Amino acid sequence: MEKYKNKNLTPKERAKDLLQYMTVAEKVGQLNQRLYGFNIYEVKDNEIIFTEELKEEVKKYSGLGVLYGLYRSDPWSAKDFETGLVGINAIKAYNKFQKYVLDNSRLKIPVLYSTECPHGHQALGGYLLPVNLAMGATFNPELVGEAYEVCGEQLKSMGVNLALISLLDMLRDPRWGRSEECFGEDPYHSSVMAKTIVKAVQSKGVDVVAKHFAGQGECTGGINASAARIGERELREIHLPSMKACCEENVKGVMAAYNEIDGIYCHTNKNLLTNILRNEMGFNGVVMADGVAIDQLNRMTGDYVLSGAKALKAGVDISLWDISFSKLEEALEKGLINMEDLDKSVLRVLERKFEQGLFENPYLPENEDFIKYNYENYDQSLQLAKQSVVLLKNENNILPLKTNKKLKIAIIGPNGNDIYNQLGDYSPYIKENEGTTILKGINDFIKNNNLDIEVNYLKGCAILDKNTENIKESVELAKNSDLVILALGGSSSRFGEVTFDSNGAAIANSKVAMDCGEGMDCASLDLPGKQNELASEIFKVCNNVITIIIGGRPYAISNISENSNALLYSFYPGMKGGEAIAEILFGKISPSGRLPVSIPRHTGQIPVYYNYKSSYGALNYYDLEKTPLYTFGDGLSYTKFEYNNISISKNHLINNNEDENIEISLNIKNIGDFDSFTTLQLYIHHKQASTIRRIKELKAFKKVFLQKGEEKQTTITIAKKEFYIYNEEMKFILENSEVELYLQDMGKEIFKTTIKIG
Repeated sequence: MEKYKNKNLTPKERAKDLLQYMTVAEKVGQLNQRLYGFNIYEVKDNEIIFTEELKEEVKKYSGLGVLYGLYRSDPWSAKDFETGLVGINAIKAYNKFQKYVLDNSRLKIPVLYSTECPHGHQALGGYLLPVNLAMGATFNPELVGEAYEVCGEQLKSMGVNLALISLLDMLRDPRWGRSEECFGEDPYHSSVMAKTIVKAVQSKGVDVVAKHFAGQGECTGGINASAARIGERELREIHLPSMKACCEENVKGVMAAYNEIDGIYCHTNKNLLTNILRNEMGFNGVVMADGVAIDQLNRMTGDYVLSGAKALKAGVDISLWDISFSKLEEALEKGLINMEDLDKSVLRVLERKFEQGLFENPYLPENEDFIKYNYENYDQSLQLAKQSVVLLKNENNILPLKTNKKLKIAIIGPNGNDIYNQLGDYSPYIKENEGTTILKGINDFIKNNNLDIEVNYLKGCAILDKNTENIKESVELAKNSDLVILALGGSSSRFGEVTFDSNGAAIANSKVAMDCGEGMDCASLDLPGKQNELASEIFKVCNNVITIIIGGRPYAISNISENSNALLYSFYPGMKGGEAIAEILFGKISPSGRLPVSIPRHTGQIPVYYNYKSSYGALNYYDLEKTPLYTFGDGLSYTKFEYNNISISKNHLINNNEDENIEISLNIKNIGDFDSFTTLQLYIHHKQASTIRRIKELKAFKKVFLQKGEEKQTTITIAKKEFYIYNEEMKFILENSEVELYLQDMGKEIFKTTIKIG
């Protein structure tokens, strides 16, 4: 028996043995993920029929390496409940495809299945979560991990091997349409979230492909896939920590980013993909290309063969929808790559297949177990939504709403009753009435609690449409109401008249109703369409206005903030967002979200992130206030906390003890009238260093729940490694210094001290 058939050997040993039996074509086939999985089948009379393109691809390579997006559902894939894989058909399609590949593979090599899971599985019946920005706003990695365990279980039950999850992008320019895919603007905060998700999903037996590596959020002018005009220090300090954290959790896959850094595309950047990722960070998994990204290298090479060769030699192992990697055999013949280059990547792919157990168990049991992962059985999606909503203003404690007398509420705005506007980009078709909008959430709450409240709803205006004919009607409704809930913001919904690029990104045109999402970068951070005009007219006629912003990026909302009695910010809160918002409005729960990204007063303030370098005065314009409208970490509560008996474990760190930590202990008492969370945030600032430091850097956070009247003793810990910096020679070291520590929450300082290092 060949060694690779011996399941008692390690995946690496089996992969090395199998490699010697493979032809060049078979090797190249293992690195190709050229097919759009949602295009390889049709469902006719409940039967799954494969396309000729699939059959030709499998025949060409005597098998197939990876198939992308078999389950994908959205307008780009054109797979809905009529045309897509619903219920048991999803499992039958999986098995039928795997069998077809095995039957037509000389060496019986099974295929890996990859799928999108940026905030839950992008499939019909997929368990969806709020977007990353909302998860970042929870400041609760434990809850995020629990939610992604549910996703991991569903993915595993559907045979997914590689889950493509946005974990690495940093929100440094909110004009970027993909802002929603970031956890926020801070590298430490984002790293904690990324590491937690890798652990959660991989604990269920599904490999994570963390994307995008690297620097994509540092885009020029907020334009997707544009140059990251930064040096190595900014790259290392801001954009690499999340990748390093994922590697510490042994992430199995990484997707390279579209952008270039200092003139070198990430897909051809050997220093990034090999020296830093593998040699420095210890990554030993597979590197996947982004969609048609290798073909885009033709802008530099002018040739598919050369593009494929350059990407492979730099460290890319698996392609995605491109032509270039199908030319690797030609690249080998021309001497652009050698057999060692090819074999390295093939071994990595084969090892993933052996480790996933596909050679022994290539098929799934034909049942519908994955359907049980829904919102009724698993409330983590709802809990994330509840903890992600950020209260930014509450004038005269207008919230929570007083329900002891009859009340007439008007809900006005484009995000009051559109479920797809709550879900974010990369969302599948959902069943009618499956989700909960603000309107439905409020009506359900009123009904379930027998409240004497009348609710009326008008859309007011669209997200982007310039039509103002409905504003007058909305103003009349506002006049005749006791209270107005303005539901404004944006949308990443592809469920309209959207056309798509070859990589699935939306193409901006006059008919698109989305202002955020991949391909939807913006020049202005003002609320899109006629929403500011709608709001201004409402403010004139009503003195009780609560504004809720639902969106995928921070908007410049100075006028909205100034004139609203209360302001809530909810980054796309997902399927149960309306229920979460209703419970906050009526005081069933207290808001506990904190901003994961700063909110500007004006687009011209960008960049507005809190952790700017101390070499300059950020936002120092003569014609604008010198602060963001709201900053990272801001967020109010319905209750009040008292902090006492604060002590620090040590105020001196010595270089030679690498495992030292600093602990700050304190007593917290909830002295208000609501159960709620306080979110402790610990920041540092180096008073001396060999390189310019940032004015503030988050280095620890902890979310603590207290019932009203409850008092707890708690500790927040900062690891010694968080004081390390990159010095003049780009060495990561602990320098002799004085460092200020700040403990705060809700924009208020709780404790401040200085420690010595060295």
